[in-house]
Amino acid sequence: MSRLRASLTPYALLFPGTLWLAIFFVIPTVVMLSLSLQSGDVVNGYAFTFNWHSYVDGISTYHDQIIRSLLYGLASTLIQIVIGFPVAYWIAFKGGSRKSVYLFMLLLPFLVSFVLRTISWQFFLSDNGLLLGPLKSAGLVPQDFHILATSAAVIGGLAYNFLPFMILPMYVALERIDPRVLEAAQDLYASKAQTFLRVVLPLSLPGVFAGVLMTFVPATSDYVNASVLGGTSNTMIGNVIQNQFLINQDYPTASALSFTLMALLLVGIFAYARALGTEDVLEVAAR
Repeated sequence: MSRLRASLTPYALLFPGTLWLAIFFVIPTVVMLSLSLQSGDVVNGYAFTFNWHSYVDGISTYHDQIIRSLLYGLASTLIQIVIGFPVAYWIAFKGGSRKSVYLFMLLLPFLVSFVLRTISWQFFLSDNGLLLGPLKSAGLVPQDFHILATSAAVIGGLAYNFLPFMILPMYVALERIDPRVLEAAQDLYASKAQTFLRVVLPLSLPGVFAGVLMTFVPATSDYVNASVLGGTSNTMIGNVIQNQFLINQDYPTASALSFTLMALLLVGIFAYARALGTEDVLEVAAR
């Protein structure tokens, strides 16, 4: 009896999480897949007809928005790595006893709603806002210069809104590095640059890997930043999907675009994992 109980315990522990995923992920995904293959309209109803034209028409019509979303997501992710790695490094190695305080300060702005934070950037970047207003008054930038309704504003908003999700995994990976390893590298006459490139950077790869996964996917599928900070020429695929679902009520096209975006993100993630070397990352993380 005890042997049977021991063999069933892992499955019992997995059951709540599996049930949660089944209800809130698997079932909605299956329903959305079914919708993407249906034809009809809201008035007359939809019927399952294996209508693959929703995918063909959606990709051919909105391929610009799909490519733009991938480029915006990639650009914002790279910006987050450039900004986030030094911050995570400084907190991990220089934070001392105040690491928790610095992490709390990092997360403090994100206790405010995602939408409100994005709208605050709209006021900050407006033509006469806190940033451009004084610069224009001082004659440092032309009067017709603007940042809103540009790709830079959208990418900057994406980088800002998802930055903590990049910093925290990198901080965890860096904080796990034993300081004695760095001391050993210096004792072996390694310079600071060599210590960083050959010791710190490889050991931080699990955090970089996790940070990219946690930021690239939501940034690419985001629609709030493009709606608030962008213009008509900066529409992302998330905006298209939202309009198709909520305004046009074209559920097959919206579902097809959602699955297309999901497939592209999965391909990108697997390519990224293979290029980075998932096995090497997992081996480093296990140390």
